[in-house]
Amino acid sequence: MDPLQNKIVLVTRHTRLEDLVARFNTLEQAKFYVEHLGADFSDYEVEDRTYHQVITEAEKVLVRFGRVQRLDRAFLPNFIFPQHTPVVVIGQDGLVANTLKYLQGQPIVAVNPDPARWDGVLLPFKPDDLAKVMPEALANKRPTHSISMACAKLNDGQSLYAVNDLFIGPKSHVSARYAIRLGDKTEHHSSSGIIVSTGLGSSGWFRSVLTGACHIAAGSAAKEINMLREQGFAWESPYLYFSVREPFPSNVTGTDLVFGKVDAETPLRIVSEMPDYGVIFSDGIEADFMEFNSGMEARIEPADRTGLLIN
Repeated sequence: MDPLQNKIVLVTRHTRLEDLVARFNTLEQAKFYVEHLGADFSDYEVEDRTYHQVITEAEKVLVRFGRVQRLDRAFLPNFIFPQHTPVVVIGQDGLVANTLKYLQGQPIVAVNPDPARWDGVLLPFKPDDLAKVMPEALANKRPTHSISMACAKLNDGQSLYAVNDLFIGPKSHVSARYAIRLGDKTEHHSSSGIIVSTGLGSSGWFRSVLTGACHIAAGSAAKEINMLREQGFAWESPYLYFSVREPFPSNVTGTDLVFGKVDAETPLRIVSEMPDYGVIFSDGIEADFMEFNSGMEARIEPADRTGLLIN
């Protein structure tokens, strides 16, 4: 295998320690701040040291199989991934989801840099596995898991993809106002926003919303909600689920259309009634958002592309 014929993109992220140093300018000032509050600064140092050791060792292995380009998470939205180029992600589950959103079918090899610290639901490999996995991945001899995504399309042409979930609602802690339509049902809402979840995201934020719903009341969808809360749904499912957070009943706002299934034949349509504070963001990245203000309509449906996670 000629490594010059292959390119491998290695996606990494800043550690908590690096973020602290960026905030306080020096390691010493960061340490003083954390210890002054009574916290254990050594945990930050151990995490940082372990992470960078794994990256260094991973690069030594990867250069045997291709030209390695390291990419920080902050540059994901603006980076153009070459077609048919494998992507290696070293980090937490969230970094895998963040990366999948910007790919066009390139497979991901996801590595857990610290299994003692991170559960790693999306991180099937340890650093020592790379020497065996990479040549098989480059030769397309590894099994893959298809991961469905969600897409929000606005009537002004903008679109936003999500690997875990979409949030449609207000920028801050005020009520979101909108009209919601699913199939032949339409309702005006005042709520704290809507969560639309993929199968991959069904064990995260969506599960938290459903857990609250199950413990508050039992309605016609209680059995389905409880099943989703306990089991989620498959990562490759060609459909989404949505749940409205804290809907408020009033003379002009309803609380019936607050949960449901979304697929290609039955997209979710939302028209904003928020003058200047509506947003749509995905996968918990609030900085990467679309404005969603009065008159704008969002069409939410399964995305036209999927992610590939190498097993």
